[in-house]
Amino acid sequence: MAKDRIPTSRISRTAKVSSLAAGQAARQLRTHATNLARSEEGRSAALERRHLEAAEQIVAALGTMKGAAMKLGQVMSFLDVGLVPEEHREEFQKKLGALRDAAPKVRFTDMRKVIESELEAPLGEVFKEFDEEPIAAASIGQVYRARLPDDRIVAVKVQYPGVAAAVRADMQNLGMILRLMKRIAPGLDVKNTADEIRSRIYDELDYELEAQNQRALSRIFKNHPFIVVPDVVTSLSREKVMVSEFVSGAGFDSVKEGDQATRDRVGEIVFRFYFGCMYRHRQFSGDPHPGNFLLMPDGRVAFLDFGLFKVMPRNLIELELETQRAGHEGDAQRLWEIWAEGGLLKEPDKFRPDKLLSQFLDATWWYLTDETLELEPDIATQVMIDMSDPRSEHFGQMRHETLPADHIFGRRVELLTLAVLGQLRATNNWHRIAREWMYGDDPVTALGEEEAAFYSQ
Repeated sequence: MAKDRIPTSRISRTAKVSSLAAGQAARQLRTHATNLARSEEGRSAALERRHLEAAEQIVAALGTMKGAAMKLGQVMSFLDVGLVPEEHREEFQKKLGALRDAAPKVRFTDMRKVIESELEAPLGEVFKEFDEEPIAAASIGQVYRARLPDDRIVAVKVQYPGVAAAVRADMQNLGMILRLMKRIAPGLDVKNTADEIRSRIYDELDYELEAQNQRALSRIFKNHPFIVVPDVVTSLSREKVMVSEFVSGAGFDSVKEGDQATRDRVGEIVFRFYFGCMYRHRQFSGDPHPGNFLLMPDGRVAFLDFGLFKVMPRNLIELELETQRAGHEGDAQRLWEIWAEGGLLKEPDKFRPDKLLSQFLDATWWYLTDETLELEPDIATQVMIDMSDPRSEHFGQMRHETLPADHIFGRRVELLTLAVLGQLRATNNWHRIAREWMYGDDPVTALGEEEAAFYSQ
């Protein structure tokens, strides 16, 4: 297999991104000028076309890179929940999926050098068997299947040679990519988002840190009745190599084709894992990506990839839970006070509590409404629009809000979890599940009872 060189020059990569950004800016100006004479329906259609153009340019910009670009494709995957016209959505999702799955084609001889250098031993001395064909391609590395001398089957995650330098070059261009994003989501805080993305992605370059994250969750969920986080082989994990327990199971596409009961069960497990990690344990994977979990033959769900990880301070989690309680109870004044005191409103006096409540519920109603709901893909689309899009009735007020960097990935996790549940068309009373961490209520589902018994131990 030919080696695909990973470019690290910022100049060449900047030129590619700059030309795309300039082209999009010109299109936006033309759209704005033409809008002056358009009907409301025409303006909406023009906005949709602009979204499609910008989204395609972002995919093209990221696709020219080989470092952080693939990971940025995951970080920004809220594009996948429908901020492009419906008739183009399936095609665009394929493009974005290809971007997320894309990876440099690096010869195994080069990957082998990384493994042996990191483990300071020949491959044959460390592993009893090693399959040279990768079983998965990650954004900054590849995953291989191997067998240890004690016959344990393991997954070996290996970083591409030279990818760290490529990531650093990509991060210098992050501002330009985010400005393209801002044309789709004008409410985006570019500076805060850039700071948070840089921090998280630099962390991902260190597999020892990822191993630490995975170990923490593996301990939390050890012997859990339906959640599996593979064990890490600490003695064989280094900065550029991570070895963990091998797990297998059905991927997301297979689960989507399952019956309603299967999809509902997996949906509840996904919801409990991502929301539960955040609100129960204050540490969570920031990447609820369909490729990051597997339905195992015994019915448990295994969760993978903890490079994009966040630990939240207790006071911020409490602030968010207080916000959710105020929202569910319809207490607009209390919600306003929480946001004002928490620094989420630049000029609190300019905000009407009732409008703030309406905006908040438009983004969270699906898990704050005490009803059984079947989620659909379009729900995530509408929530994304209500959160950041010019089509939102709340857009004028959103521009005067500020989202602290610590909250950015929490909102992303909520939205992308919703997107996954929508694609599964999962049905449940999501609020009754959320009440377990919001109010400390007893569970009302069979899975909830199993989990309560697990935590009581």
